[in-house]
Order: sequence, then C-alpha cells, then structure tokens
Amino acid sequence: MTTTESGWRVAGIYNCGFEKSSFYLPMRILLVKTSSLGDVIHNLPVVGDIRRHFPEATIDWCVEEGFAAIPRLHPAVDEVIPVAVRRWRKALFAARTWREFATFRTQMQRNAYDAIIDTQGLLKSALIARRARGPVSGYAADSAREPLAARLYHRRFSVPSGEHAVRRNRQLAAAALGYAVTGDADYGIAAPAASFAWLPARPYVVFLTATSRDDKLWPEAHWITLGRQLQALGYGVVLPAGNAVERERAARLAAAIGDSVAAPPLAIGELAALLAGARAVVGVDTGLSHLAVALATPTVALYVATDPGLTGVLGSGFHRNLGGRGQMPAPAAVLAELQPVLA
Repeated sequence: MTTTESGWRVAGIYNCGFEKSSFYLPMRILLVKTSSLGDVIHNLPVVGDIRRHFPEATIDWCVEEGFAAIPRLHPAVDEVIPVAVRRWRKALFAARTWREFATFRTQMQRNAYDAIIDTQGLLKSALIARRARGPVSGYAADSAREPLAARLYHRRFSVPSGEHAVRRNRQLAAAALGYAVTGDADYGIAAPAASFAWLPARPYVVFLTATSRDDKLWPEAHWITLGRQLQALGYGVVLPAGNAVERERAARLAAAIGDSVAAPPLAIGELAALLAGARAVVGVDTGLSHLAVALATPTVALYVATDPGLTGVLGSGFHRNLGGRGQMPAPAAVLAELQPVLA
C-alpha cells in the first residue's frame, strides 16, 4: 500500500514523538461506511482491528439511517451518526429535508477527529466524510469505486481491487492508522436478546430467499426440495421477509414445504436474534447472509448471478459460498455442505 500524500502525521497526536503512553490522549476516529447492508457488515472487522491497536480509541460511525442498527450491535462503536441521503434525494426541496440535513451537519461537526476513514470509496461518501472535522483518509484513484472521490481525501492509499471487500476495508484502515492487518476478520457483534413465540420448538434452519435483484434468486422449487429434506432430518424451517412481495414468496414456500414458518416483519435487531439462534442459515446473495456469518451462525450462501470472490460471505466460523455467475447450486449440494453442522 502506498500513500499519494505525505506530511500528515499518521494517527495525529499518536505520532507526536512522546515515548510514554501517559502523554497520549485517546484518539477519536470516525468511520464512514453508509450502505448497503452487506457493505456495512463488511466494515465491522475494522472496528475490532482499531480497538486492538488503540485500546483507548473512541470510534464513531456514519451510516445510512436504515442500517444504523448494524454498527450499534458492536460494543466498541461509541456514537452512530445516521445520514439519510437515500430519503433526502426523494424530497430534496422539502423543508424537513433541510432541517434534518442541518441536524446531521451539526452532529458531524460536534467532535474533532484524529482520523476520518471513508471505506466506501464513492463521491457521495467522500463528501459526507468532508463534513466532519479532521483529516480524511480514503482509497487512491486507482482503488476507489469512484476515482473522483480520491480528490476529496487528505490522504489516499492504494489497496488491490482484487481483494475481498472485508480485506480491502481492513487494509485501508490499517494504512490510514499505521498498523498491520493480522488474523482473521472479527466482526465483534452479538445479537440482542429476543424471544419469538412463533418459532418452531425444534432446532431450525433459516432460509433467506429474498435479494435485491430477481436474477440473484434461487428457484422456489429448490427451496421446497431443500426444506422438505431438512424437515425429514428433524429441523424446522423459518423464512423471514421484508416487503410485501418477499412476504408473499415466504408464505408460498412455507405452505409448500409444510410445517414451516413465514416469519412476521422483523427489525434488524430482531433478525439478528433470529439468525443467531438458528442451527444454520441458507441464503442468497443478500446482506442478511453476511449478517449470519458475522454472528458466527453456520451459513451456506448461494450465488447464481454474481461472483462470490470479491463479496461472498467471509468469516472465521463455518461458511460456504456455492455457485457463481451463471451457475445454479443444486439442493443436494447445499444439503451436503450443511451435513457437518446438522450431524
């Protein structure tokens, strides 16, 4: 990794020349990773890396309001600053939008930061990062998803674009703060306590059947086959869903599988509790599959239209990526991968 800008003392006051830790004031660091759900989850290991190298650091996080529950699951994140770019765009000239933006700007200016790290690499995220007080680090133009974003950073770092998204986030933060990346990714989160009266009494497997694009869906016939096979092995099947279309699919699949549950609408914290309590999770290319892995729940992720090499599930526990662009994993292959955790 290289920086295209020199002269800024890495990690601010931590490189001021004092030799005794008693002279150091705790750092305050702002992470900017706003969306989407999977991307936000991919950034969680950065928090643990920073805390291991700077145990006294205060870590804040700016994130889209719809995903704010994710960084709040991490005990080392101090303040979560929600931003609502997605919603503001729909009512750009409304008075409420400008009032909320003024509140957001005040929140971003409240603290002076020793380091602001934008791991999103978009022009949007770079502009958000520049709203805060402190030096902004981000990807160099050859590494950023939108090269123009690099012009807004005070410090820029090249990170190989062929790396998995989790590793890229970790490497960028390490370069910005002057430490080396070591060990497996540690997401550092735990699900909040929750109980659901509608859960099956027996151990259950969660099916995550919904995703952002129809070409990433796994065929309903495959879900039904796998669900019936798991039922025969003594496992219940639970199918959470979000919008109306997803809930209709979940209800249809639950009825076809038989003796399974189409879950009611759940908030992210409740979904985390549901995933954490499962014997296993089978999911398509969706952020919730990454959440299951982050919670150390055994997970098999299914890919039919995308390449899992750069954004597949990744963690230290049991996880498998099946399929890829133009490939269709069979139910038998999924069940075979699940055998170690079902036995």
